[in-house]
Amino acid sequence: MTSETTQDKPSNIKGSALLFRAVTWVLAGLCFYLVYTRIEAAAQRENLDALGYLLRFFGEANWLAWLGLMIPYSIFFFLVDSHATWRAIKWFNADSIRLASVLPIRASAYILSLVNEQVGKGAMSLYLLRRHSVPGWQALSTMILLGVVEIYQLLFFSSLGVAAYYELVVQASSVLPLANILVGVFLAAAIYFPIHLLFFRGKIPVLDRVRQIPIFHALRQAGFHHYVLLLLCKAPNLIGAVIVYTLALELFQVEVIFGQML
Repeated sequence: MTSETTQDKPSNIKGSALLFRAVTWVLAGLCFYLVYTRIEAAAQRENLDALGYLLRFFGEANWLAWLGLMIPYSIFFFLVDSHATWRAIKWFNADSIRLASVLPIRASAYILSLVNEQVGKGAMSLYLLRRHSVPGWQALSTMILLGVVEIYQLLFFSSLGVAAYYELVVQASSVLPLANILVGVFLAAAIYFPIHLLFFRGKIPVLDRVRQIPIFHALRQAGFHHYVLLLLCKAPNLIGAVIVYTLALELFQVEVIFGQML
């Protein structure tokens, strides 16, 4: 019975991962389809096809100014993200690790993530296993924790944006009640997080066998302050992204183009 249960765990985890990936790809496909329909509609208004419209759009861009903006931000993003990753690894996996050791492997993980995001996470886990003898599941658990923080970072800042520009979000909800959906997502996330924290800290005495799975190692160790500190470590990237992409959109004159599309 024990061996069968042990064999079932990896298959269940693998099945959940495949389902999650399938759902995310479907959602991504729908988003790209909606963007394409908007581009196609704007192109038709100017008697162009979608490809011709995009070629003209990118041909009018100030590429020198755009690269001058994006290259420094990319370096800034890399340093901030590597620092947050280093902090998490230091807390939950290897307290002796140096930031200088994380920088090259984090850069390699970015390159591998172009092929597959999971490969990038696997590269970080393999490095920790070989250099610091951190079990693979424990290392991967830290990557999961960072993913949770990234999701809540996006939800937190997007909730501020929706609150500040609620009427604009309502006006943009031409196909779906986007404003209501977003508010529902924010409320669900706010309700879930304390349950998540209490469960993995052992304050909710149910499903203890699930809580003890090695892949949840970092989640069991993390307290509320760890989530807050990681969020603060990562926040400069998102705040910087808002500023940088606003300036980049102005370089591409997207205000006028998206105004036509909407």
